[in-house]
Amino acid sequence: MTTTRDIYVPEFLAGDEFGIPTFRMLTQEGTLFEGAEPPSLDRDAARAIYRAMIATRVLDERMLAAQRQGRLSFYMQCTGEEAAVIGATAALDDADMIMAQYREQGSLVYRGFGFDEFMNQLFGNELDYGKGRQMPIHYGSRKLHYMTISSPLATQIPQAAGYAYGQKLAGEGRCTITFFGEGAASEGDFHAALNMAAVHEAPVIFFCRNNGYAISTPTVEQFAADGVAPRALGYRMHVIRVDGNDILAVHRATQEARRIAVEHNKPVLIEAMTYRLAAHSSSDDPSGYRSRKEEEAWQEKDPILRMQRWMTAQDWWSDDEEKTLQEQLRREVLEAMKRAEKRPPPSLDTLVTDVYAEVTPALQQQLDTLKAHIRRYPEAYPKGARFLDPELSRVDANDEGES
Repeated sequence: MTTTRDIYVPEFLAGDEFGIPTFRMLTQEGTLFEGAEPPSLDRDAARAIYRAMIATRVLDERMLAAQRQGRLSFYMQCTGEEAAVIGATAALDDADMIMAQYREQGSLVYRGFGFDEFMNQLFGNELDYGKGRQMPIHYGSRKLHYMTISSPLATQIPQAAGYAYGQKLAGEGRCTITFFGEGAASEGDFHAALNMAAVHEAPVIFFCRNNGYAISTPTVEQFAADGVAPRALGYRMHVIRVDGNDILAVHRATQEARRIAVEHNKPVLIEAMTYRLAAHSSSDDPSGYRSRKEEEAWQEKDPILRMQRWMTAQDWWSDDEEKTLQEQLRREVLEAMKRAEKRPPPSLDTLVTDVYAEVTPALQQQLDTLKAHIRRYPEAYPKGARFLDPELSRVDANDEGES
């Protein structure tokens, strides 16, 4: 039998109502809890993490506004969960694989994904790595080891177990982290993945963002057990529960999880207790299932504010730097959005490429039929002939001017 003694938990624990204690290091006032070890982050590392958190928040605010203006069809925010996502990413090696759910754009920001790259995907233009085939927020980056997002819930979890097993066989000292919400932990794929990883001893970190709600369903209606963390015990798996709004605790916990995964080829489950400050998506209205009072209480626990206070106390950050950074990032996001909006869509030919080594006769026939249809009814398509001729699209875009 596996006992709690077999399960790794950090040395400093703050007891609370949970059966598995929650690891914390940083108070909301920005000071370390008594007994907490000094964090491993130096000034430059802390500033890089903080910049990524602010950049993610600015990106989210601007793109939600763009969706409300009708410039974008759909968006999902990371607001309130920046510490969980970015703190974990910063603890990894840059070559470790990330398999995300859909609220982890902060991971890409931290690894250097530019605003232009975000915008190209969101608007599905000709520079989109996915060639316009995905809905907005389905990012992917081969160079940054970030697997392209899938819409179906929890599909990335068993994929992460399999990919990590391949990393184990390769023997290069890499691991995979997969992010998901506590709602996804109710899917069968979650259990299949944990069992596979435990049996085959795959170096994978299962990172659950327990943000309180699976769209509109609160955790109390999702499961009767003590959150998601206890499920690891049934799979003889290491587990850590961490305050997901505490950047220092998340970073430390993920560092230890990675050590276990890489050095011992053991999977680890991390449950980050956090809160989704934003709506589930741009299509959601949270006022229908949670109170304003609840949201305001969690806004006081904003992970960005907590880190800002800690950095200011270290004399690593100032109000002037904050103002300058906010203004700079807002300007960069707006400029990138304007550039992306003016770029043409991918050529129609890209619909049938990348399926086989060579376009098959059947696919070519379908493409020709589609082109003939558009030529016959150009008024029925927003961009008409521009779908057929990328060069014409570029001319039209250059004539449109600033939006």
